[in-house]
Amino acid sequence: MGGHLKQAHLITAQERLRDQVAHALRAALISGELQPGRVYSAPALASDFGISATPVREAMLDLVREGLVEPVRNKGFRVTEVSEKDLDQYSELRALIEVPTVAAVTRTATREQLEALRPIAEEIVTSARDHDLIGYLDADRRFHLSLLALHGNDRLVETVGDLRKRSRLYGLTALDEQGLLVASAEEHVELLDRMLEGDESAAEAVMRRHLGHVRKLWAAEG
Repeated sequence: MGGHLKQAHLITAQERLRDQVAHALRAALISGELQPGRVYSAPALASDFGISATPVREAMLDLVREGLVEPVRNKGFRVTEVSEKDLDQYSELRALIEVPTVAAVTRTATREQLEALRPIAEEIVTSARDHDLIGYLDADRRFHLSLLALHGNDRLVETVGDLRKRSRLYGLTALDEQGLLVASAEEHVELLDRMLEGDESAAEAVMRRHLGHVRKLWAAEG
């Protein structure tokens, strides 16, 4: 019995490590440390992390399923190159989903539910001002997905989460250096204010403008 419990604990710890590595790899993809088109081996990355290759290989397989990397036989994993056409299509899909959903949530969400998102919106702005790109992306993801979750459709949230992963925010570092990231961050607070006012059309307009700015972020490195 004790042996089984110990084994379960080890599996949980291993899964946690896999998730931590996957998160670190996504951060490296976003920051440009791992570059599109380049092949990286699990043992080499594991050496950078100071851990064994197994959790790195497992984390890479998670990223394969998300479309972020692709396996290269006997070599490792190639970071997927995302074309301008891909980014346009991801952007169009996000707008088709998120703009009307924001209007629907404006109609149905309580003031308390919306106000609960304000600390996350403010965290996005703080991260942008502090040049904390990983913190920015994490808070940005939580804000958008939490807002969409208020609509009550889990599959919708999953779909947008997947689109976000596939369309990594290219050019984020350049935008931060140009001082343009804070303006994009502040749009989250503006969106929340329009929703709290119950103004569906204004909320839709802010979301459409925000997603347009996000698309420009992606293009900035092209």
